[in-house]
Amino acid sequence: MIARVSLEIALRKEFDYAIPPELAGRVDVGSRVQVPFGARKVLGVVTALAEESAQTKLKPMLKVIGAQTLVTPKVLQLARWIADYYCCAPEIALKSVLPEAVRKEDARWRERLFVRMLPARGELPKLPKRQQEVWTVIEERRELALAELLELTGSTAATVRKLEDRGLVEVAPQITERDPYAREEILPTLPLVLNPAQALALTAIVAAMEGPKAEGRRPKAEGRSQPAETGGPTADRRPPASTFLLHGVTGSGKTEVYLQAIAHALSQGQGAIVLVPEISLTPQTVERFKARFSSGPQKTLVAVLHSHLSAGERHDEWHKIRQGRARIVIGARSAIFAPVEPLGLVIVDEEHEHTYKQEEAPRYHARDVAIVRGQMEGAVVVLGSATPSLESYYNCKQGKYALLDLPERVDNQKLPHVRVVDMRQAARGGKGPPLFSPQLKEAITQRLERKEQTILFLNRRGYSTSLQCPLCGYVAACPNCSLSLTYHRPEQRLRCHLCGHSEPVPAVCPQPKCKNPAIRFAGTGTQKVEETLGKLFPHARVKRMDADVMKRKDDYRKVLGDFRTGKIDILIGTQMIAKGLHFPNVTLVGIIYADLALHQPDFRAGERTFQLLTQVAGRAGRGDIEGEVFVQAFTPFHPAIQYARRHDFVGFYDQELEFREQLKYPPVSRVALLTLKGRNEEKVKFSAEHVRRELDQLVAGRGEKEQGRKGETETSTLFDQISPLPLSPPAPPPVGSPAPFRDLIIAGPAPAPLLRAETFYRYQLMLRTRAMSRLSRALAQITTRLVLPEDVTLTVDIDPVSLS
Repeated sequence: MIARVSLEIALRKEFDYAIPPELAGRVDVGSRVQVPFGARKVLGVVTALAEESAQTKLKPMLKVIGAQTLVTPKVLQLARWIADYYCCAPEIALKSVLPEAVRKEDARWRERLFVRMLPARGELPKLPKRQQEVWTVIEERRELALAELLELTGSTAATVRKLEDRGLVEVAPQITERDPYAREEILPTLPLVLNPAQALALTAIVAAMEGPKAEGRRPKAEGRSQPAETGGPTADRRPPASTFLLHGVTGSGKTEVYLQAIAHALSQGQGAIVLVPEISLTPQTVERFKARFSSGPQKTLVAVLHSHLSAGERHDEWHKIRQGRARIVIGARSAIFAPVEPLGLVIVDEEHEHTYKQEEAPRYHARDVAIVRGQMEGAVVVLGSATPSLESYYNCKQGKYALLDLPERVDNQKLPHVRVVDMRQAARGGKGPPLFSPQLKEAITQRLERKEQTILFLNRRGYSTSLQCPLCGYVAACPNCSLSLTYHRPEQRLRCHLCGHSEPVPAVCPQPKCKNPAIRFAGTGTQKVEETLGKLFPHARVKRMDADVMKRKDDYRKVLGDFRTGKIDILIGTQMIAKGLHFPNVTLVGIIYADLALHQPDFRAGERTFQLLTQVAGRAGRGDIEGEVFVQAFTPFHPAIQYARRHDFVGFYDQELEFREQLKYPPVSRVALLTLKGRNEEKVKFSAEHVRRELDQLVAGRGEKEQGRKGETETSTLFDQISPLPLSPPAPPPVGSPAPFRDLIIAGPAPAPLLRAETFYRYQLMLRTRAMSRLSRALAQITTRLVLPEDVTLTVDIDPVSLS
């Protein structure tokens, strides 16, 4: 037998190796293996088995890693789709589906020594005092870890070994799992009674999971023809959607719908994957899921996968899933590759979040990968959000997803009252804009008096955003990036939040001809908010939650736990506190500067601002007391702020879509962003112009090889469900050359909005088209044959979420 192996080096090729007799029967598709490659030993994954090869004198593989295949055939198929659509080497895509803790050759379970009491063989001999103390504990516990026994008794291993010599105990190694939640005491919960909207949504999801037998009970996606009241036939005979957009206002009970849908999947013998966008969401989310599924008839392990776990914890959690012991997986974007079999349900919570997009190759979007995996495995996919992405809502309008609405909060709770404060008015009477408007200060005072809690949001770390000289105009800038340095007061350092550069704060202006000692800080960060609150409300218990203080894996859990139990009065934070958190005693939310991100050079700036304001506002009023939100803004009448004030997503969508249609931006088209970077700006600019000339050949129909036009591949058909526009059957290519990209719009090359980052200059080209699957293949061909200077690199980002 011959194994075709994809190596962990990006060569865009697979290599054939002979399977030696001693490994026969242990090698299968998805096995991790070690093979010789030149003078090196390289790890790889078996992608196929064959009986013959076009090559002769095949080298034998060296060994198989692990007792079980690590990459399931379905996940292998998904990795190939990612490589094809996101324009990256298949080896890189395949590498991304396994956590590094699992890929390592020496990855294994942890073994610890355990002491076990043996059956009595007669009377217990008289023991010395120390041995008797140890024996008393062993007799009570029957079996326990040696380290725990020594800690309890204050004894030594030698004493235990003497008991072993007497035949009273056995000391032997055992595998012990590293469970990140082992010390948590979680009380079980029961399903809640659903309101009518929740029940309707659950019925639709359950009907989709039950398959064709329930076809008549599934709701039609918005935009499709509905049957007449007389029961007449529909005009649209397509099968019902298996992808749902659960659009529910903040606090509408989306999580309860998720929990009951997962319970149904478990009852059908299927597993579920739940994606959450931020690690800060994970402790609270995991607690709710473990509480529901830790006991009862559907008791199952809930595995957690995210980057704040140790390597050992990630290894153990992943293998619980692969062995089928954990049937529910919760995690960040990479959890979409969890080897759940059979997979019945995928939930993408807060589906609009940009953190679902991977920033390094393969630059996949976990939401879109979830939909494709759902199609490949016949699983139902539920996208949930109070502020859906325009792409997902557009797909509902086009009839590709089914729209499920939760228009009201549970238990008749009211949405918070949102007040917009014009900071231009607040700034007129003083020396400049105050950090807190009089209205927000008064509201905080009232909450402190009533023992209610407050959340203050500012999406900017540090103390001050820049250090400026008022005489000569000098601004302290990062030597590596096109950014000003941020002042961090506790360390008395200036830091770059992009590359990590750090330097001490100068006492005077560094300009040789100036040396002004009155150099001052400008702008505001969360550290300054924390300090100002300490002065205004000295008796308030204030805690800050941002990347500067949340560094250890338990920090999130501790701070959120203290906030829930009322040990914190005011919580200040960046976007990590903006969504998904549920605290009934929070009755006030203050947004310090609402328009921070509104004027960035990105067509999604308004959408992001609307989403962030709506999500942050949704943290208020989740208990019995109505919530209140103060939005401080310098552009208070911007549509994004006004629609967020009214909680009007549909109104925002309608006006934003009109702008996108005029300029052919997503969701009416798709975008590919090509970025060239290098340390010589002129060389990068010249290379970008060269790439533009290559791309112009595509428009003319001369840049794409014939092999790329044999018709849309199977992967393109799969992606039709999440492509905003249907991929129509391609026309046969003209004789001699492929058909031109008639709808391709090329912008650039131009300097990136952030020209220099981490010492590299960057130029960009933006491509817009309706046929992204075809463009991805054409770009893969171009990048393979393109010759660029050694110190200039090109990256291709399909469906980018940021243009910076």
